[in-house]
Amino acid sequence: MTPTDEHRRSVVSFVHRGGRMTVGQARAWERRWPELGRLIGELPDGPLDLAGWFGREAPVLLEIGSGMGETTARLAAAAPELNYLAVEVYQPGLAQLLLRAEALGLANLRLLRGDAVDLLTRHIEPGTLAGMRIFFPDPWPKKRHHKRRLVQPDFIALAASRLAPGAVIHLATDWADYADQMLEVLSAEPRLRNQHDGWAPRPDWRPVTKFESRADEEGRISRDLMFVRVTD
Repeated sequence: MTPTDEHRRSVVSFVHRGGRMTVGQARAWERRWPELGRLIGELPDGPLDLAGWFGREAPVLLEIGSGMGETTARLAAAAPELNYLAVEVYQPGLAQLLLRAEALGLANLRLLRGDAVDLLTRHIEPGTLAGMRIFFPDPWPKKRHHKRRLVQPDFIALAASRLAPGAVIHLATDWADYADQMLEVLSAEPRLRNQHDGWAPRPDWRPVTKFESRADEEGRISRDLMFVRVTD
């Protein structure tokens, strides 16, 4: 077993979630998923042909954990020059994102369902991503569950290896101890450099979701981190 295999077995980018799709979501899934979506577990071996799937050559930005798609759709609409790739495991969330993409007429968004660790390990070539975003990943707040958190040294090393030099990985969380962990882990990765002195100023272009607003009401402060990929 290789170190990559061990990592893939111990850390995944999601927690299994149930939930049924609404009628509207199910119809959107039937209409658009065959064109805009793929299952990571069913991808052919080797690098994903993103240029062929998007129908153009363009910088690729990967968002891990798109949730219900509120932020993803707006950010993809604001950057039509990017090939925007969203990874999520929750089917109703992806279906809702398809609805949002339809409403906005997005042509630069593609969706993947499954484990982003497998995607990065098996289907994304090193040094090819123009950026990566991980907004409000599952915080696993209980201390005994912290080992399940996505942002750990092995994962960040994998993520950094897939970024092109100069590309930025942008993280956000509203859990203080997870923010501290993120800062420590990213700061220790030699291929990444903090663009700011500690926390990044909250960018105006990152939409405020209902989730973030609720966190603010409950007294949790959201923190952003932006690290740039440096040359080896």
